[in-house]
Amino acid sequence: MDRRKYLKTITLGSIIPFMAPSILAKESFSVWSYKKGVNFKSDWHNWNNMKWIGPEYWGNRLQDWVLQDKAVVCDITGKNRNLHLLPLQKPKGLIGFTTNIKIEILNNVIKTNTKACIGFRLGAEGPFKDYRSAAVFGKGLDIGLNGKGDLKVGKQVIKTSLKEIPSSFHLIVEAIPQQTNYLLKISAINPINNQFIVKEEKVTLEDKDLTGNFSLIADVPGKMTNEIASKASVKFSDWSITSEELKFEENHFYGPINFAQYTLNKNKLKLTAQFSPIEEIKGHSALLQFRINGNWETATTETIKNPGRAVNFIIENWQHKTAIPYRVLLKIPLRNKEETYNYEGTIAAEPINKTDIKAAVFSCNAHYGFPDADVYESVSKLTPDLAMFLGDQFYENTGGFGPQYHGEPDKICLDYLRKWYMFGWSYREIFRHIPCAIIPDDHDVYHGNVWGESGKKADTSLGFGGKAQDSGGYKMSADWVNMVQFTQTSHLPDPYDATPLKQNISVYYSNWNYGGISFAILEDRKFKSAPKNVLPKEADVYNGWIQNDNFDIKKYKHLDAELLGKRQEKFLNEWVNDWSNGSELKVVLSQTNFATVATIPQKAKTGGVIPSLRIPEAGEYVKGEKGTVDMDSNGWPAAKRDLAVSIIRKGFAFHIAGDQHLASYIQYGLDEHGDSGHAFAGPALNNLWPRRFWPDVDSSNHTVENPAYVGNHFDGFGNKMTVKAISNPQNSNKEPKILHTRAVGFGMVTFNKDTRDIKTECWPRFVDPTKENTQYPGWPITINQQDNYGRKAIAYLPKIKVKKLEKPVVEIINQKTNETEYSIRLNTSSFTPKVFDKNTLYTIKVGEPDTNSWQTKKDVSVNDRSLKFKF
Repeated sequence: MDRRKYLKTITLGSIIPFMAPSILAKESFSVWSYKKGVNFKSDWHNWNNMKWIGPEYWGNRLQDWVLQDKAVVCDITGKNRNLHLLPLQKPKGLIGFTTNIKIEILNNVIKTNTKACIGFRLGAEGPFKDYRSAAVFGKGLDIGLNGKGDLKVGKQVIKTSLKEIPSSFHLIVEAIPQQTNYLLKISAINPINNQFIVKEEKVTLEDKDLTGNFSLIADVPGKMTNEIASKASVKFSDWSITSEELKFEENHFYGPINFAQYTLNKNKLKLTAQFSPIEEIKGHSALLQFRINGNWETATTETIKNPGRAVNFIIENWQHKTAIPYRVLLKIPLRNKEETYNYEGTIAAEPINKTDIKAAVFSCNAHYGFPDADVYESVSKLTPDLAMFLGDQFYENTGGFGPQYHGEPDKICLDYLRKWYMFGWSYREIFRHIPCAIIPDDHDVYHGNVWGESGKKADTSLGFGGKAQDSGGYKMSADWVNMVQFTQTSHLPDPYDATPLKQNISVYYSNWNYGGISFAILEDRKFKSAPKNVLPKEADVYNGWIQNDNFDIKKYKHLDAELLGKRQEKFLNEWVNDWSNGSELKVVLSQTNFATVATIPQKAKTGGVIPSLRIPEAGEYVKGEKGTVDMDSNGWPAAKRDLAVSIIRKGFAFHIAGDQHLASYIQYGLDEHGDSGHAFAGPALNNLWPRRFWPDVDSSNHTVENPAYVGNHFDGFGNKMTVKAISNPQNSNKEPKILHTRAVGFGMVTFNKDTRDIKTECWPRFVDPTKENTQYPGWPITINQQDNYGRKAIAYLPKIKVKKLEKPVVEIINQKTNETEYSIRLNTSSFTPKVFDKNTLYTIKVGEPDTNSWQTKKDVSVNDRSLKFKF
């Protein structure tokens, strides 16, 4: 929002100028003759029709509130629909105010509902002392009329002379401070003749009853047909709040530019700005500008066309070597003028010459800690160079109300956007000034589990639960899935192969080169086979879990099933050998890791018991558990898991993932434990599903500092893994328990381009990450790049010595198989290659891909002397 100074006064004995922060405030907020007073008046009459109420408001749900004919309409008849005013809150203390709203009843079903309440919700507060928490989850004092026309004040019902709620009325609430409490005067007035309908009912209340947000409410509980429920219920207009002491909070607006995320890849900048639903306003324009030499210059102009209300800006030839401020402008024609809003950030200078590149790692964001202010506070102290959100940016129940599966397609889009906006409201400051990778996971597309089967349509004839998911494919419409992907991934580098899948569902798997780090961004759900479709019927699969206790999944390792799919396998095979653009280290980003690092009780058939399991005390070892056989994990299908691991280790790639709700650090094994790369699965930001890892081992010497679960293990599918650290949930005796006992937090991975060391760190929330001994037990962990191909050498080729070429790329090719054993960019001028067959010959390629300068030596054996490459 454009923040420029203005003067606005209201006469109350004297005129005093006041400085306010926003253009919008000119219309919505008048100012009393002393600093804190306000005279708020809604300016809906100035806006054109749209599916959003304005930047001062938050609607629950988003799709339930529209601006229509200069008024706000609750476009549904249902329970607990509310609209919060964001810039005004009543703090603690006896502060007087008056609020007034005009109400029109649009659905006559309300007139028979004695439990309805149409009017205000005052003093709304959420689980946390934050206006955003109150706006989404706020409970307060409901004041209004029910269907019979009686006055409701909280749980109290005051009889009036009315037979039913009037079709139109003004509701007025005056809060008058007394010595220790409030006297509330509540009136209803006929808008035609200005006569009292309900005359000054008086109620005494405590201060706490009115402390919090101001909001409107259209609460119509009870059973009704879908036809009745889908009708608009209430129209609100002419909302006013006056007070001599309330304070206007200048930073509480949200929208119409909600946030933006970007990546820079090989001089191509892609920035996606997320807007509020204003696209129906004709003549609007969205501009991307950069501040060059002190002046804002427009780079490109777009309009909002995507149903996700996002705009993807692309700058093809980004040449700036320093940090450049950017801003997204949105120009909106109102009825009385054109309004301009902005959102500012920074395109960071690519850290090409920086030694340490720090990547902040996030995933699994339920709403328990919303608005999660502590996360940005902690992360900002660590100054990451980039951020990555690796799936489950929200869950189906985020913000309450659950998901909307049916109805108008655009309302289903808006249902998604409300949850997505909450994600941005919590975390946009993390990626306002640094690039950010975001990839959706199953819950982002309203799945508990998703086996995409190359984009097929799931069978929802039996509902949207586990049976639909077992059928494979996507439950939601293809257009909706593409909308989700556009909002979350359109800023990523161009896909490796953009050919769409079944139903024309798009792909985004790609290679991101930034600061000398090459990231392979994968989609490990989209091509994956549904287990019920490939396993024998006797397995009795439900929602990816085998229900037949006598079925041994390990006997079916080599069944015909996909994990990443042939297209992504081809991509990875090319990526591990591509060290262009100065790439020095390689990293795989995916939704989940290639192992199943979790256990459940022996008698459990699924992970459904996990949320209800007792959280152990610190130092306690949980007994009686077994490795999970959860085919939502990437431990299955095991053969394709092995293939993926075998490919990525050829590039000495480190693996970062999310999804697991359990932070883990493991090393993959194929033929032997520890013969492949390392993987870090970050902790959940807010943990809906507190997985755990308590393998059946000797725990007699188990302590928090020296956990018994560390070491070599086989997961439930027989995959080899070496566990080095786990953040198991444990009781902390802190409140709220859901945030303090479920091992929530975030990670940081630091890549040192000089030493090629990779340092992984993992913190809980609510700690100062700059202080020592605040990380989860087992972290930090530091390895070297070459540790990501842990396979033991059978022999060594002669030492390679390279002259007049800094940081050369070396590729070792087995001439017997004609396959690359591995490739790496060196940080030295000499290298002794390990090999795994001493009886074959090898080809060695040395060079620089960015200049296409290569030298090749063939027929090299383990018995040869040192090899020299001079450039």
